[in-house]
Order: sequence, then C-alpha cells, then structure tokens
Amino acid sequence: MARTEPRLQRKLLAWLLGPLLALLCVDTAVSYWTSLNFSNRAHDRSLMEIAREVVLHVHANGQGPRLEVSPAAARMLLVNQDDAVVYRLDAAGGGLLGGDPALPALDPGSARDPQPRFRDTVLHGVPMRMVEVWMPYDGSRGPQDQVRVQVAETLNRRNRLAWEILASVVVPQLLLIVLAGIVVRVGVARGLLPLRRLQAAVSDRSHLDLSPIDVRDVPAEVKPLVQEVNALFVRLHKTLDFQNRFIADAAHQLKTPVSGLKAQIELALRESDPARVQHSLAQLYVSADRLSRLVRQLLSLARNEPGAVEAVHLQAIDLHALAMEAAMDWVPEALKRGIDLGFEAAPGPVTIDGDPDRLRELINNLIDNAIRYSRPDGRVTVAVGQTAEGQALLSVSDDGPHIPVAERTRIFERFHRLLGTHTDGSGLGLAIVREIATLHQAGITLEEDRDGIGNTFNVQFPPAREATSAPAS
Repeated sequence: MARTEPRLQRKLLAWLLGPLLALLCVDTAVSYWTSLNFSNRAHDRSLMEIAREVVLHVHANGQGPRLEVSPAAARMLLVNQDDAVVYRLDAAGGGLLGGDPALPALDPGSARDPQPRFRDTVLHGVPMRMVEVWMPYDGSRGPQDQVRVQVAETLNRRNRLAWEILASVVVPQLLLIVLAGIVVRVGVARGLLPLRRLQAAVSDRSHLDLSPIDVRDVPAEVKPLVQEVNALFVRLHKTLDFQNRFIADAAHQLKTPVSGLKAQIELALRESDPARVQHSLAQLYVSADRLSRLVRQLLSLARNEPGAVEAVHLQAIDLHALAMEAAMDWVPEALKRGIDLGFEAAPGPVTIDGDPDRLRELINNLIDNAIRYSRPDGRVTVAVGQTAEGQALLSVSDDGPHIPVAERTRIFERFHRLLGTHTDGSGLGLAIVREIATLHQAGITLEEDRDGIGNTFNVQFPPAREATSAPAS
C-alpha cells in the first residue's frame, strides 16, 4: 500500500502554497495586460511613423491633394515580414486618395482632431490595430487643407512581444514559487517531525501503559494538548486502579456469603432430621438475604458512580416530605430492634434540586446505618432544616459507638468498617451516601451527637435554582 502524505502536512502545504499560486495567477493576468499595453504603445509609434511617411507622398495640385507614391516606395512602407499593413488616405471633402477602401470611410461631418486615435478593428475577418489622424500635406495652405490618414496592421508582432514580456516576468516568478514550494515542503516536513515522533511514541505503547508522555521535544503549540492528555492519563490511571481494587474487594466480599451458602446447602443435604433441615433452611435464607443486600449495594454503588452517570436529571423536590416518608418506612425495622426512631420536622417545605430515587436511597442508607449500629433501646433521629446560609440540611443522629476523628473521613470509603464492631454489614452504605451526595453537589460531614452519645451525619444541599434566582421581597 502506498504511503499517503499526512493530512496535516497536506493542509499546511495547501495553506502556504495555495495563496502563492493564486497570487501568481493574478500577477500573470496583470502582467499580460501590462505587457500588451506596452507592446501596443511601442508598435503604435511605428504605425504613426508609417502614417507620417504616407503623408510625405501627398502633394497639392490645382484640383486638391494628390497621392504620388511609387510601387517601390509602397513596398518599403507597407511590406512587413510579420504583419500585413494597409492604409487609406482621404481628402477633407471625403474623396478617397488611395489605399484600401475596405477601411472605414471618412465621415464628412466628423471633427478634424489633430491628435492620433488608436483603436482595434477587424478587416477581412482579421483583427488589426489602426491609427487615424488628420495631417497637413505638402502644399497645403492652412489647417483646413488636411488629409485623413488611416494605417492598420495585424497583431502578430504585438502579441509576440507581449508574450515575450510576460514570459520574462512570469517564468522567474514561477521558478521562484517552485523553489519556495520545495523549501516549504521540506520545512513543513521537518517541522512536523516532533509530531511524528509523538505519534510513534503513543502508537507503540501498550494499552496498559498510562505513564505521562514526554513533552520536552513537543512543539509549544501542541504542548498544552499533550499536557491535557497526560492529565487524562492520570485520571484514567486512578479510575482503572480504583476499579481494579473495587473488583477485587467485591469478589472478596461476595466470596464469603457464597461460601456460606454452599456450606449451608451441603449441611442441609446431609441432614435427615426435619428440624435440622428447617434450621439449615433458615440459615440459608439469612445468608441469601445478606448476599442479596450486598449485590444491591454493589449495583447501587456502580449506578451512582460519578464517572458512570452521564447526566443526572434534577428536579425541584421537597426534602422534608421525602425524608418523612422514608423515615416512616423504617419504623417497623426500628421497632423490631427496639430503636426509638424520631423525626424533627422543618417549619415548612424545604425545596432542593435532586433526583428523588437517589435521594431516597441516600436517606435509606443513613437510617439503615443508624439503626444497625445504635445500641439496644437506643435513639435515632432524622431532622430536616436549613442553615443560616439558606442551604437545606438533612441530619441523621444515632446512639452508635463513638467514631474517632481520624476515622471520620475514612468511614465513607468503600468496604471500610470500624474495628471492634460486630454488626453485620458490607461497608458500602456510607460510600453510596457519599456518591449520591456528590452527584447532587452536596457536602456530607460526621460529628458527635449533641447529647455526647453517638454520631450525627449532616448532608448540606445547595439551594434550589428557583430559590436562588427569585428576587428578594
């Protein structure tokens, strides 16, 4: 397969050489017009000299001007090896004195302009150049005694001189442009060598190699692009590293409940006592429920990953009503565990921009975490309000174990669990809460409860767009 010229190089050559070729075409047209005018001026003087020579052979007699020219003199005046030359001589009264009658006849009423007039004409189907002038003759007694002289010749010498002038001007320019094209082509090729080396460096690397590209030899115009690509490599490396760790952690987390299910099934198959079989089935249900919850949380975590969400469609919702509805759904579970689940209502609706399904999942995970880790006969309180800056505030307080300050940031990491707690859990609930809060541009903090027992999770949402754009009353 033939090697095609790089597209960028073709574009650069087109933009550099295209205007030069266009200028050459314009210059050629202007030069031809200029050279043709120069050739006409040069040969027009020759026509005028022939007209003067013809008038020298006009003499006066008693009846008016008379042309007296011998055949030898006519050949000397009118014979040319390159062009055909004809003339016509008319008296002032309109009579033809000599020459070719095919030339335009004299208009008796025309003014006698002493200045020569040059124009293009056609004689016998052949383009010609003609001069017309009124001139005195030998023996004339005054300005009224003049003859009109017309001399015309074909355009061979004129055109040849014009083309010779044009060639002398254009050919050097064409050679200069060809030379400039070669120099520009070589210069563009050498200027693009760093880009070709960059292309080779990128194309030769493995798909697993996300190390930064060396920018030392990269042109300054391309360096910002390469730096952005390097930044993308860094982000991609972090994402892939995180995904690899997530897959490994998820596989480890799934391995334990699956192994438990397998062990419970093997145990049930070996039992013959219906009571023991029933007990094994109950344990199987508990293990399957744990596995189901873990899978749901993994899917929820993947669904709320910021990189996996192209667009979150936010709408104006009442956080107060949504939190109250979610808290009521957890009342049976709280009663089962002996937890006092309370709700502190806001004075009125608290409007935010959010995704109702994801926000409900955020609230459910916070309440689930609070109920799961609170002590028996403990207290869990869900509160909705507003901060002094006008931000919506969702708070969930529990009576769970105290979380050290050093652990309050790591508690939101995936699969992270506090040491010393024996409560069943996967360590994904708070990670899901953080991802959903990030999607809503909300901030989440953890602090001690106001009564000094337990913890309080606070989620602060930015004001709704309608609220921020409404004018103050």
